[in-house]
Amino acid sequence: MPLVQSGRIVEDRFVRWLSDAPVPEDAAVLLPHARFLADPAGLLRRPAPTGVIWPNDRKVSELAPHVDRLALIALVFPVFKDGRAFSQARILREQYGFGGELRATGQVLRDQFLFMLRAGFDAFEVTKPADAAAFAETVRRYSVFYQPTGDGRATARKARLHRAPALAPAVLEETLQEG
Repeated sequence: MPLVQSGRIVEDRFVRWLSDAPVPEDAAVLLPHARFLADPAGLLRRPAPTGVIWPNDRKVSELAPHVDRLALIALVFPVFKDGRAFSQARILREQYGFGGELRATGQVLRDQFLFMLRAGFDAFEVTKPADAAAFAETVRRYSVFYQPTGDGRATARKARLHRAPALAPAVLEETLQEG
């Protein structure tokens, strides 16, 4: 399955560890949520990066104590019309300050890609190679947004206000009242 990350199609460095066998110490692994929750402290002590596959029907608050040590959280879109992972992504980025890779998995569709980016996702597992190329292009296509979200990009208003010191005080006041 192709992986798009930061606007490029990349090789996935994480191994999905779905068995009950011991987790290797030297490999970046992506674990199911139940396996991770069974021993989070032990798994996070490993020297290699650890990630978790988090279903959209569980509260991300369960991950809060671990977000600073997780390298990857993969949020699941089980069907295209179920958008709970959008909310999970924003909560992880904005409330819990998750700075690692936030990956969209499952029914990751082209028409929702830009919204996923804006919610804070930075990696996407896609099923079709043609979608991977389209996703990579979309990252470069849009640079200005009006709505604030979890992806860290400044809104058009913030960018305009950043240039405000060069404006006359009356223009600045008018700009502030608009927003």
